[in-house]
Amino acid sequence: MKEVLAHIENKKQEFAKMPLFEYMKDTSIDPRQRLAWAPCAAPFAMGFAELNRDVFRDEQANDPIQKVINQHTCEDDHHWLWFLKDIERLEMNKNLKFTDALTFLWSEETRIPRSVIYELYKQTFKASPIHKLVVIEVIEATGNILNSATALVTKELQNINGKNLLYFGDVHLSVEPGYVIGIENIDKFIKEITLTQQEMNDYFDVVNQIFDLFIELTNALLIYAKKHEIKQLAQSGQIN
Repeated sequence: MKEVLAHIENKKQEFAKMPLFEYMKDTSIDPRQRLAWAPCAAPFAMGFAELNRDVFRDEQANDPIQKVINQHTCEDDHHWLWFLKDIERLEMNKNLKFTDALTFLWSEETRIPRSVIYELYKQTFKASPIHKLVVIEVIEATGNILNSATALVTKELQNINGKNLLYFGDVHLSVEPGYVIGIENIDKFIKEITLTQQEMNDYFDVVNQIFDLFIELTNALLIYAKKHEIKQLAQSGQIN
């Protein structure tokens, strides 16, 4: 299993070079503008809670890996509350008619954030605990890169407006170290799981597929941010 974890780490370093993260490092751009993609991420942020609760978690299982996953999901399944609070603090919580909100959430602009959740469901529904663990490790790796980038932006914002963000700030980053295996007494056990060559090849493919999903997601978020200027978000009274 440690070979799979090493592959995830290598892919994580490549992922950190995605254009979205370069965009968020650009201090010549207004910090709120660098987070202007937040509304586009709503289907993912909200859907991830259900994914943890209804797919990753299995309270009836006695498998030690599944128990680790269960513990992890109890941490991850409420972060959507932080997301909603941050949308308010970023002044992106504009009034919309219910039909307009539905249109936005199921629009072409949010298609990729929705599809990432769907694909994660397909990858992990009724899957083995090891398979789910590999997927979650990739999610944690990509999330750590994103959270590290957003936390730096939110520090700039806090210096400007005094508002502390949760989902995009240090609060989220502090509980997302970028891996699941740090839970006490399970680290060594997971790293020493023996896989056949075929299993290792299969999990390498899974890792690549999940990273590809998040590459597509970050590209979609960047397109949204560049399309929606912060003044438009603040003044139009609409999300799109």
